[in-house]
Formats: sequence, structure tokens, C-alpha cells
Amino acid sequence: MSDYTEERLAELIAALPPAPAGWMQAASELPFASAAIDGIVARCLSEQAARQATLADLESALRQAGVEPHRQLVQRLRERLA
Repeated sequence: MSDYTEERLAELIAALPPAPAGWMQAASELPFASAAIDGIVARCLSEQAARQATLADLESALRQAGVEPHRQLVQRLRERLA
């Protein structure tokens, strides 16, 4: 075990630089993007035509759901539909 007290740990954490702005933005957008992907997947599971259209253009499906189609989100949607 270490000899760090709660106070010392708090000091060390406070001394860290702030997270990059991109990380903060991504973290704030993630819940909305996850919900949008869940909605897309649900629609694809219930409608074969929607599934085919979505698989043909994943980026457009995300944009239509109000989500910027970043590479990681496109990959996540692709994996969910596989």
C-alpha cells in the first residue's frame, strides 16, 4: 500500500492539466450518440428495408439521427448491425 493520504491524492489530482477540449466534447456527446445508435439498431431490427438502407450508408444514417459520423461511431454502428 502507498502512504498517500486523501489530501495528498487530492493535491496531485488538482495539479494535473485539464483534459483536452476534444475529450470533453466527446464525453458530453456520447450519451446522445449512444441513444441515437440504439434507435437506429432498433429500427433496423424491425424493418428489413431500413436495415438495408442503413448498411448501405452508415454515415447518412447517423447524420439523419443528428449525430456527426465520426469513425468510431460508424464502426460502433457497423458492429451493432453485424
